[in-house]
Amino acid sequence: MRCYSGIIFGVSAGPFGGNVRQVRILLADDHPMMRAGIRHLLGREPDFHVVGEAVDGEEAVRVAGECSPDVILMDVGMPKLSGVEATKRIKAKRPSVTVLVLTVHDEDEYIQELLRAGAAGYILKTAYAEELVNAIRAVSSGDYVFTQSVGERLLKSFTSHRVEPGKLEGIEKLTAREFEVLKLAATGMSNKDIASSLGIGTRTVKGHLIGVFGKMGVGSRTEAVLVALKQGLISLEDLT
Repeated sequence: MRCYSGIIFGVSAGPFGGNVRQVRILLADDHPMMRAGIRHLLGREPDFHVVGEAVDGEEAVRVAGECSPDVILMDVGMPKLSGVEATKRIKAKRPSVTVLVLTVHDEDEYIQELLRAGAAGYILKTAYAEELVNAIRAVSSGDYVFTQSVGERLLKSFTSHRVEPGKLEGIEKLTAREFEVLKLAATGMSNKDIASSLGIGTRTVKGHLIGVFGKMGVGSRTEAVLVALKQGLISLEDLT
């Protein structure tokens, strides 16, 4: 598989004539019928554009570099390279790419490994079409999305395990503004909402979050929030 050719990217005509910014999407799944179904579903959305497909993990890494997608829908169990390893390699080369996991696997080990690899969301293939569409829009805007069952198990898992010393030291290194952004992120606020609340730009918010991840040695907003929750720096009430 490769990037689709002969396509003008960037904007499309909206239903009432205006331009709609398109989210460039790469499908990484080894099942042809699954890719075809998702491609058909996303093709009905004016703000989505599927720019390429990959049939295995190695191809996902390669095509991600060629197509420059905004969002990658990543399966977990693929040939040659797992979704976990593919996500690690893609995020290492292209940290701005957002990975949304779409899989049948809901085991804790996969969820946690993909979060550490830098995935922004974890959706099961049993989700409704509307849930997937909304999840893509959310992660493309800087949010983190998980199906309810995955989110509940993730919270229980992280809060019941010992936190690595390096992550604790990272919390101590956070600036006041970084911690403020982290606390607002814990409430479920999007980057845009955090920016509005603090009177700063969305790029500045993203920069602060990247700083938080780097200092704490975590791969995602969710993992950072849960480490802070484990240490009592934020409360369960902050998550509601």
